[in-house]
Amino acid sequence: MNRGRRNLKQAASEQDFTLEECQSIAQVVSLRGSNQIEIMDAKGENSLALFPAKFRESMWIRRGSFVVIDHTGKEKAQESGSKVTSIVCKVLFFEQIRLLQKSPEWPEIFRDAKPVPADESSQIPIPQDDDIDLSDESDDGMPPLEANTNRLRPFGVQCDAETDSGSDSDS
Repeated sequence: MNRGRRNLKQAASEQDFTLEECQSIAQVVSLRGSNQIEIMDAKGENSLALFPAKFRESMWIRRGSFVVIDHTGKEKAQESGSKVTSIVCKVLFFEQIRLLQKSPEWPEIFRDAKPVPADESSQIPIPQDDDIDLSDESDDGMPPLEANTNRLRPFGVQCDAETDSGSDSDS
């Protein structure tokens, strides 16, 4: 592993750090592609930030993540007509966010936002039976779906289905 990536991962694992005067905390609003992300700063203003290539393949962000941005050239970039006004310096992880929320450095606008741990964030919510609407209005005149014959059924389900179908034909 090269030295730059090792130093990057070591810096990410630091629990305590202080913000410099040109740095602030921002929340990711959307990913724009081409290493550009839309962020909302502590004032509630949306702007574009550059996600440096050194974070690629080692740090992953998504909507709702918190990052530390460097906005030293923000005024100069706005005067020149550039849409990218800041650069991401650090990606904040769950433990770091929890510690920062207790400190006075955390912006008031983000007080209500709750960090999502990485293991819970990857899970997709499964709808319960109460959430599914089985009314005829949702059909829109379409025929009912047929069983997918290309999908393999588990062995236990296949045996039950065969015994049920055999008992139906006997009756």
